[in-house]
Amino acid sequence: MAYRLPFHLVEFSPWPLTGSAGSMFLTVGLASWFHGHNPSLMILGILLIMFTMLQWWRDVIREATFQGHHTLKVSKGLRIGMILFIVSEVCFFFAFFWAFFHSSLAPSVEIGCCWPPAGISPLNPFSVPLLNTGVLLTSGLTLTWSHHALMEGLRGTALNALMLTVVLGAYFTFLQAGEYYETSFTIADSVYGSTFFVATGFHGLHVLIGSAFLLVCWFRMSAHHFSLGHHFGFEAAAWYWHFVDVVWLFLYLSIYWWGF
Repeated sequence: MAYRLPFHLVEFSPWPLTGSAGSMFLTVGLASWFHGHNPSLMILGILLIMFTMLQWWRDVIREATFQGHHTLKVSKGLRIGMILFIVSEVCFFFAFFWAFFHSSLAPSVEIGCCWPPAGISPLNPFSVPLLNTGVLLTSGLTLTWSHHALMEGLRGTALNALMLTVVLGAYFTFLQAGEYYETSFTIADSVYGSTFFVATGFHGLHVLIGSAFLLVCWFRMSAHHFSLGHHFGFEAAAWYWHFVDVVWLFLYLSIYWWGF
């Protein structure tokens, strides 16, 4: 009598190889482009990574939705993996906050012994940054609304609330792009410009990734891939988005408000 394991033993896949090749092409291509060479290798790396992402995630969705391989044991492993990924992201942003406070709590003589450094005109935290804070907090509420509607079987409400969350994420990105355009300093303007643009820029990148994550979940929900008790793909996107919200609150309070 055959014994069915509760774990999913994945089949052979070419996507780890193509993803590794794309990462190598992207890294070498970026370095080459920074030195004034042709960006074709970088573009090839980006296209190969995007192709790998689409194909690999397609396989995971098929395994979960149509083949039924994501048992309770597998779902538990996926949850632990997502939690560890978010912990690694916390460490990633912690490094940026460390750099900011290291320079701001004891400003060196090279930047005028003051913070913000002499000659830097920081952004007003009570204009666009405050609006962006409201936008992201509202998106967290609409996402929670969508999740609860899904668990109650209200698929139409869940779809509408999820799309509203995606729209709010796009609006945040639009506002931040306009904010960058209007700043009087650049990433090359002392340690203030470096820490400001690196920290807020990487957060903006995470907003773009999270918006794409939620948009994929919207399409999957439209295709009836999620049930009341089996929708970890949606939960993972929600965890990621709430993490992005919390990081923004720390960014706003430290870099925008306290740094002002």
